[in-house]
Amino acid sequence: MADDRRGTAPLLRRLESWQGRRVWLIGASDGIGRELARLLAADGARLAVSARRADEIEALARELGPEALALPVDATDQAALTTAAARLEAAWGAVDHVIYTAGIYWPMGIDTFDVEKAAKMIEVNLTGGLRVTAAALPLLERGNAPQLALTASASAYRGLPRAIGYGASKAGLCNLAETLAVELAPRGIDVRVVNPGFVRTRLTDMNDFRMPAMIEPEAAARAMRDGLASRRFHIHFPKRFTGLLVAARILPSRWWLALSARMVKG
Repeated sequence: MADDRRGTAPLLRRLESWQGRRVWLIGASDGIGRELARLLAADGARLAVSARRADEIEALARELGPEALALPVDATDQAALTTAAARLEAAWGAVDHVIYTAGIYWPMGIDTFDVEKAAKMIEVNLTGGLRVTAAALPLLERGNAPQLALTASASAYRGLPRAIGYGASKAGLCNLAETLAVELAPRGIDVRVVNPGFVRTRLTDMNDFRMPAMIEPEAAARAMRDGLASRRFHIHFPKRFTGLLVAARILPSRWWLALSARMVKG
């Protein structure tokens, strides 16, 4: 582990090993979260896994080994998150990593605009990240070189067609992570944001458009694990696709809007 300097700048520590690291992973029932839990457990981390579906989380904890903890919880329920954090405090005393991968998605353009679904995406994807942060902060403050990671999306970099609600929720999560990275540095907490491109999951299965550079959850989990151990703040993958969106942030808005209009026509 790199030195534990505490100042006003974001910490962005390099992690040498996951061995013995205490990890609370919220959103672990499927997709990237489940595969990441498996990878980190194989690397020697101690896992507490959470999601709404209790049966799936309990099955995953059994798979991960006798030390793994199953903490079924809904990320939109602050009382439930506080209870889960209390259980972790009783079991471990502190947490070294909190990783938020929970999220929901419906593809949505203006012709299919559903305000309730859009609001639900914001509640789970963005407000859920806020709620998890609030519940986990006391545990992280007592952790060993602690790190908070929020999983957003490559759609956060620029507004994209058919992403009403979802893109806004993920852009908000990126903004939140940037703020927390500075705010939590004096408390010794390292903050990261993860922006995956298209990953084959039950969520992307709903899309009826071409998804370039699609990767499998296992590959996404490896990229995420390696990114969290690096000194990168924005962790994005696969770079052959997400790199284009990162670069698009510097385009003048009129150019990007014209390009987006061409995407809709296509």
